[in-house]
Amino acid sequence: MAIETPLTKLLGIRHPVVLAPMGAVSGGKLAAAVTRAGGLGLLGPGYLGADWIEREFAAAGNTAVGIGFITWHMARHPEQFDAALAHKPKVVMFSFGDLAPFLPQARDAGAVCFAQVQDVAGAEAAARAGVDVIVAQGGEAGGHGAGRGTFALVPAIVDAVAPIPVLAAGGVADGRGLAAALMLGAAGVLVGTRFFASHEALGHAAAKQRLVEGKGDETLRTTIFDTVRKIDWPHPYTGRALHNDFSRQWHGREETLADAIEAENERYLQAVETGDVGTTVVWASEAVDLIRAIEPAEKILERIVDEAEARLKAGALAFK
Repeated sequence: MAIETPLTKLLGIRHPVVLAPMGAVSGGKLAAAVTRAGGLGLLGPGYLGADWIEREFAAAGNTAVGIGFITWHMARHPEQFDAALAHKPKVVMFSFGDLAPFLPQARDAGAVCFAQVQDVAGAEAAARAGVDVIVAQGGEAGGHGAGRGTFALVPAIVDAVAPIPVLAAGGVADGRGLAAALMLGAAGVLVGTRFFASHEALGHAAAKQRLVEGKGDETLRTTIFDTVRKIDWPHPYTGRALHNDFSRQWHGREETLADAIEAENERYLQAVETGDVGTTVVWASEAVDLIRAIEPAEKILERIVDEAEARLKAGALAFK
């Protein structure tokens, strides 16, 4: 059984699964592995510069991959955009900011353009701007996002922007999530946290192990990890991460943290160097419960697709 959707047709891929462009985690090896397994991998430069982008496109080799940007940050650092477009990415995904000024350049480079949104109004604006695919991101997602839940948001956006294909993002970590997204009218899914716990992902081994051990009940949405890193994320976005010693100390005490920022920033940067996940952020979806091992990306993707196919087939038989 093949899962053919408007997304697979548009991108010429076998499976309707796209790797989320997790900042400094979704590098060339991981993106290429997801593409080779039949999905599509997106690089995630996050706040990193053109040198990182050059290195990770090189790591992807000749495998077709795309790239995703934190749009408000990229607008301040256009060298990111220029470096990426020079590699003719298959997809450019824009999140968290006004994408309209950048669409013409991305299209001229031959890219399919994705827009990640967190509400129906954002989806309608992206549709008017002329994007090819809209990613409906629910608040269950790891990393930055907003408040609405995936299960209600996805069909609302599907209805609002039809016939533009919609991907579901946030809380998808296995085949049940893919099957559910398809039943909600999505053309596929964007998966992040599950692929962080892969051999190919960048990031410290301790962070990956923390994902294996973590529980969705241990996640929270907070701004403290941005504050301590001196990253000025705009309202209303917060980040979902696993609770740790740092969040227990500072979540809810943001003004006090701001007053102690120099000392805490120095302590945080030292913790990054040592892989101290009791201090540093581990972005994680509420679906982190479903991660039980660090595995090759290909195996993760194959299992997601096989599980989804089995669920869809069982559902069809049940209603005959």
